[in-house]
Amino acid sequence: MTSNDLRDILKRIDHKGYPAYKDTRGSYDFGDYILNIDHVQGDPFASPSKLSVKVKGSAAGFSPELYATASRKVSLEDNLLRSFGRQLKDFAGRASGSGKSGSLSVSRPGQEVLKRSAVSIDSSDGSVQVRFQVGFPAHGRTVTSYELIKILFDYLPICVEKSLYAKAHRPDRLRALAELADDRDYIRGELKKRGLVAFVADGSVLPRRSGVSQLPMQEAVCFKAPEELAVTLTLPHKGELRGMGLRRGITLIVGGGYHGKSTLLSALELGVYDHIAGDGREYVITDDTAVKLRAEDGRSVRGTDISMFIRNLPSKKDTKHFFTEDASGSTSQAANTVEAIEAGASCFLIDEDTSATNFMIRDELMQKVVSRDEEPIIPFIDRVTELYEHHGISTVLVAGSSGSYFHKADTVIQMKEYYPHDITAAAKREAANYPLKGDDLLPVATPDFHRIPEKFGSNKDDRVKTKSFGTDGFSVNHENVELRYIEQLVDDEQVQALAKILVIMRERYFDGRRTLGECVELLCKEVEDKGFAAFGGASADNLAMPRKQEIYAMLNRVRK
Repeated sequence: MTSNDLRDILKRIDHKGYPAYKDTRGSYDFGDYILNIDHVQGDPFASPSKLSVKVKGSAAGFSPELYATASRKVSLEDNLLRSFGRQLKDFAGRASGSGKSGSLSVSRPGQEVLKRSAVSIDSSDGSVQVRFQVGFPAHGRTVTSYELIKILFDYLPICVEKSLYAKAHRPDRLRALAELADDRDYIRGELKKRGLVAFVADGSVLPRRSGVSQLPMQEAVCFKAPEELAVTLTLPHKGELRGMGLRRGITLIVGGGYHGKSTLLSALELGVYDHIAGDGREYVITDDTAVKLRAEDGRSVRGTDISMFIRNLPSKKDTKHFFTEDASGSTSQAANTVEAIEAGASCFLIDEDTSATNFMIRDELMQKVVSRDEEPIIPFIDRVTELYEHHGISTVLVAGSSGSYFHKADTVIQMKEYYPHDITAAAKREAANYPLKGDDLLPVATPDFHRIPEKFGSNKDDRVKTKSFGTDGFSVNHENVELRYIEQLVDDEQVQALAKILVIMRERYFDGRRTLGECVELLCKEVEDKGFAAFGGASADNLAMPRKQEIYAMLNRVRK
């Protein structure tokens, strides 16, 4: 149908009951773009209606070079979504009415550049599609369609023209987006070639503005690599870039309180994502499988082999197939560690402040008072070298109170007033005066990952309702899944995607025969092949792609 058809429908239903808006569902040709009305809200107080605009490639006019690679494509999509959102914001609320009448909204990305269902560029023809929400106007529950005509025929064309056409953007800025994407791809490639787990460029701004803002702190100290750890990369577009390269192995970050230890670790844990230009962390790049580990009292653990760290419990619980609905600090961190191995992590990021002390270390005096035979915990310090040498997993650990890890560390970095200093040699000399007494004869442990999820006995005809709670978790019908301690989840839309993933895996993959790992790999292959279409049609309008590591983390916290 044409735009005139939509206008006629809206004129016809004016002043009718709100359900008359259902007549507008469909696709309408506005010349350079197609407007799709995918879902119409039930009343003006309900969640806004779901619409999408698809701009024809010939009208959008973006050069194929700007989306020639996966990272360039995501970067351009992210920029167009932000631009469209700014335009919508200018017109939000101009149409009056009851409830959510006149509201205009679209996904609001944070500092990270994520693949989102709200925007897509078709690589075959250059067309651009954006999904957004509109509160269809009403007075009471009576249609005021002339207000919607203003939105769809006056405001929306301006928003599309000023954000989704190449001519609305400065060519040099579009080129800079593509070049930044290329440079970050190059750095990630160099991490593997040079045996690094992370790179932090000189000039990076790591501190954030506040505990509730991820914007860069104003007048913050800019990062500068110590000479001993300095790496200079020659990027395809930016040219030479100096920074600190963290080598594979065991890295210890120490220093006094408030000197920047945790700030550096926070930047590294989010370095698995790309960040927008101006964030200050554009060139903080971490191995994209890195996982932040911590204690998580009270979480459920279902069938995880934690015998690598926990054995001989007085309750006689089987730690090779450990179950609990209320994990302690040590058992939760043991489970988190083993589950991260299963998820394919090649680097652990750990902060002493959020770890279970008895999981991380047992000092000499404690070992004398409580013998090893009476202690069921094998502390992380006794496995950290093994994790690297036998499992290929590096560790970056922030420590502020215990010096025992000096013996294990390959690199020791001291943070002083937000500047890093390589003190490896000095730390090793001092450590030699305090011999570490531990069990160096532990047999190498290989966890058993042969966990088979039970077949989920739900009726596919039942309506499944999902709801997210920010990044704290989600619910499926009346079942809650808590994710608040999965610190590398950065966006509510990732959580919404995880909720859909749980439903999909129960319906399609949990057959009582496949292992958890096999199920996750099948899911990831489907998402790789189909993109967000794997999550289901037009309803998949506010999702952001989580990593495989967060998919595992979510599944491991489902209590059923």
